[in-house]
Formats: sequence, C-alpha cells, structure tokens
Amino acid sequence: MAVIKPMIRSNICINAHPVGCAKDTENQIEFAIGQKAKKGIKSAKEGGYAPKTVLVLGCSTGYGLSSRITAAFEYGADTIGVSFEKEPTVTKGGTPGWYNNKAFDRAAAKAGLKSATFNMDAFSDECRQTVIDEAKKWGVKFDLVIYSLASPVRTDPDTKVLYKSVIKPIGKPYGGYAIDMITEKLNTLEAQPAEGDDVANTVKVMGGEDWERWIKYLSEAGVLAEGCRSIAYSYIGPKYSQPVYRDGTIGAAKKDLEARAKNIDASLKKIGGGAYVSVNKALVTRSSSVIPIIMLYLGCLFKVQKAAGTHEGCKEQIDRLFRERLYTADKVVPTDDEGRIRIDDLELKPEIQAEIDKHMEAINADNVKEHIDLEGIRKDFLNINGFAVDGVDYEKEITDMTAID
Repeated sequence: MAVIKPMIRSNICINAHPVGCAKDTENQIEFAIGQKAKKGIKSAKEGGYAPKTVLVLGCSTGYGLSSRITAAFEYGADTIGVSFEKEPTVTKGGTPGWYNNKAFDRAAAKAGLKSATFNMDAFSDECRQTVIDEAKKWGVKFDLVIYSLASPVRTDPDTKVLYKSVIKPIGKPYGGYAIDMITEKLNTLEAQPAEGDDVANTVKVMGGEDWERWIKYLSEAGVLAEGCRSIAYSYIGPKYSQPVYRDGTIGAAKKDLEARAKNIDASLKKIGGGAYVSVNKALVTRSSSVIPIIMLYLGCLFKVQKAAGTHEGCKEQIDRLFRERLYTADKVVPTDDEGRIRIDDLELKPEIQAEIDKHMEAINADNVKEHIDLEGIRKDFLNINGFAVDGVDYEKEITDMTAID
C-alpha cells in the first residue's frame, strides 16, 4: 500500500498514477459526450456523416488518445487501438498509456461501443496482421485510419535493423532558457546539433515510411472501406521552435511524412478516400519539458491564448479537427496550399504571435511568473502522468497498481 506522488527527474515525470490517468481519460470522454449533445452530432447509425470503424495507431496518449475518444464517444465509431505500453504489476506501476487504454475500453464497453486494444509494436508486420485479423473477425472495414505514433526507436520489419530518433537542431546548437517545473527557476540549456546518421535515423523512425506500409497492408488485405481517409499529425510552429523542430531532425521526419502523404493520398483516392497531414498546435509533452525555450514559449502561448479565449488542449483540437475539417456538412476537407489540414491556425494568428513576442522578449529570471502561465503548463505536465487531475484523491493509498478505481 502506498500513496503515489510524482517522481520527477531532470524535468521528466517517471511514474504514473493509475486512478489519475483513468480519471483524465474519463474527463476527456465526458467532454466528447458533451460536444456530441451540444453540437447535435449524429453517428453513422443515426444517419450522420461520421466514421463507423476507426483504427488508431498510437492510441494511448496525446492526440492519438483524443482522436480515439472523439471517434468513439462523439461520433459513435467502433475502434481498434494500438500502442506499446509497459504493463503494471500489483506492486509496480505501468506507463500512463496502459491506464488510459484500460479506462477507454471500460468506458466503451459501458457505452455499448465495440473496442479492441492491442499492446504491440505498431511498427511490426505481426501487429499489422493482428489488426487485419481482428477487422476480419469483426466483419468490418476501416473508414478512418489515424496515424499518431511517436517513438524513440523503430525496427525496420524488412532488415531488422533498429533505428533511434533524436530531437536535435541541424547545423548549429540551439540554446536558451528552460524552466524547472518543480523549482520554477530558469536554467540555461543547449541542445547540440545532429551528427552522423541522426537525421536519417530520425526520418526512418518518425517519417512516413511506416504509415505508408500500414495503408499498403490494410489495402491489400481488403479491410479499407470505400471512401476511407487516413490522418497523420505534424507540427510547424513559430520562430522560437523552428531550429529544433521544423528545421531540426524531427522536422526532417515530418517533411518526409508530408511527402509520403501524397503517395498514400493517391492510393486512397482509388477507393474514393484520401490522406491528410493535420498540422496541430503546440502542447506540453514529455519531450518539450527538456528542450531549451520550448516550455517558456508554451507558457506564453497558454497565457496569451487563454486571455484571447482561444486556448485548446488535445481534446478541443481533435474535436475541431473532426467537426470543422474531416466531417463537414459539404464533405469537403479544407486544406492549405500544400494539402495539409491546419489546426494550428489559432496558435499562429499574427496578433497572438505578436503578443507572445512581447512576453518572450521580456522574460528573465526575476519575472518569469509574470509572463507565462506557469500553473497551466505545470498542470498539463503533471496530467500526462495522471497527477494534478481534478477529482482525484491523491492522499488515498493505492493497493493494486493494475487497478484504475
């Protein structure tokens, strides 16, 4: 028996709270249910323009989890999810995604929604075959495939070579202030530039090769429905993050993702569908807390967008993606000149970025709390691992780390 408190090392939370993770997932589900009622959204069974069966690759956290929740509880879809999580034992905790998945499946069953979650390496052909077999067992075809995988490693299924991704700038170091989420002090960090095969390896892990392989396998197996769409997620961001993201190793991978989206789109057009990359807004992630400047930018972004009434988290972003981009009344998906869906539009509004510039330029060690939404980014930082979630008694002892009650 133990009271579970966050264990934070080098600005990364290394443990998870079972009940907190489940509650956070349930809160997202309640939001989706509320949006369905508020916006009058009808499922396909109710005669609405909506997905019937959705595959979410990378379903356990972040945009992937929100996508699965929105598809299921807002649009009434049955879902299959894939993620690779560390399972808990009675005495030892698992990864946050394991608890999120368990909470999702429990809620789906209660709501009469069909779901299956596979704890597997989504990069493997074994996983692809498992998903195909499940779809055939259900007697269904996917009309929406969400690709939301984020991993530090990938084994090429053909060569069996293991590749590792890195988040690094290209050409020169990238440095600046970073905020310690516990002490609230500013530190100076510097990320060293990519070297050797860093760029190529990151593209191999985080680029579009695996997404393309998934669609090929699903298509050849005959489990893609007429009109099937597939979505992958990307980020562009403002000038502050460009050196380490868009112009860095991850950016190289995302550019590959966007290039391969065109191949996938051509393939899906043959069955009346299409493929899109959705460019989303900046959010607090496990990696963002250890990269120079990024958390300060996020703190300013939260502060400015909340003041403007345009702040969105994962669930709000994906709700808008579905309602205003994927499943519109005219059935047309609005895109930019590059064919990308832009859900980062509110973040990158000139007036928002101009206000952020004022705060970023004024920040120093003595006034940081005046210029960023510290409580907001810290809450999101902790929520990822099930801490600081509203409605959870964190003084209650946990007797079984596999339970989410």
